Amino acid sequence: MAYLDHNATTPLDERVLAAMMPFLQSSYGNPSSLYRSGRIARQAIEQAREQVAALVAAAPSQLVFTSGGSEANNLAIKGVVMPGERLAVSAVEHASVMDSARQVAGTNMDVIAVDANGYLDRQCLTRSLRYAPKLVSVMTANNETGVIEDVAAVAEMVKAVGAVFHTDAVQAAGKIPLNFEATGADLMTLSAHKLYGPKGAGALVVDRKVKMSPLVSGGGQERGLRAGTENVAAIVGFGMAAELAVQELQARRQHSLILRQYLEGRLAEIEEIVVFARNAERLPNTVFFALPGIDAETLLMNLDKAGLDVSGGAACGSGKQDPSHVLLAMGVEASLARCAIRISVGRDNVHADIDELVGQLALQAQQLRAVRSLCWA
Repeated sequence: MAYLDHNATTPLDERVLAAMMPFLQSSYGNPSSLYRSGRIARQAIEQAREQVAALVAAAPSQLVFTSGGSEANNLAIKGVVMPGERLAVSAVEHASVMDSARQVAGTNMDVIAVDANGYLDRQCLTRSLRYAPKLVSVMTANNETGVIEDVAAVAEMVKAVGAVFHTDAVQAAGKIPLNFEATGADLMTLSAHKLYGPKGAGALVVDRKVKMSPLVSGGGQERGLRAGTENVAAIVGFGMAAELAVQELQARRQHSLILRQYLEGRLAEIEEIVVFARNAERLPNTVFFALPGIDAETLLMNLDKAGLDVSGGAACGSGKQDPSHVLLAMGVEASLARCAIRISVGRDNVHADIDELVGQLALQAQQLRAVRSLCWA
């Protein structure tokens, strides 16, 4: 078995689990309580806040813990934009950004186009900014193609018109260096389970100048922006995962890049294969490609039977028949987008995993094309 879907989620690091265990067993105090066990929990949360903030070179006081990246994206948009106010989002955003934006802005939502490589269309952005949006959201690195956007340049344009700039950095964190201030972002979304931490923990980095309203009220936790007793164990795990990501960033990055380059070289051996955004700057671990004429869903099921865990794109869209909205926004024909497969390698993958995958792809392509030829004969 080979797990090749690290953009969907990553395995929990054993060191992260070890850090979490006391807060799942003996250290169960409520962090809002004043007695000793409560103070221990509070201290653990604040230590984690420092660790996660260091991941993006932010101040700990700028960090608001959430239940994950989707909640953080919702908070960034709904906490800043009031119903009916205008906002703009890129055409390749995660569903949690797209849906939140539609819910708040309705017809006042502008969708900023991207080019064939998945980069933001600057002319389209300029047109959107003429309508004075309250907020603009552009992701740092795309979860499907891996394309890395120059968010610092985008932020400069956005802030020049007085709008708030949000970037979803969930896929970028732990894979490439990030600096909150250098990006120019006012708001940045992070998630633990994309960097070998636990599911159920995320964060929104908030510039002190941004005025926000909470999604959940009633307890005053997280600077009044996220009420509810904190998930201490998950937050502690997030902190440890972030610290390890900082320490091991270069090694993980180099390992992934070597495997990605090897994968792309092996994929070139397969007839007609198409690699999307091949000429763009991408995350070191991500390859999004298609075998024209071979339906991704069928191929994925066959690869699963062979013990290979891969995806057809965003995990939030699994089970859906619709082609990737990211590829459609890049001008890819729907028929080809339905054939798309995403490979995202991780620190435990080896060259043998790539060889096994490519061997199965070649075999499946041959068999499925043979079946198709018989059906058309």
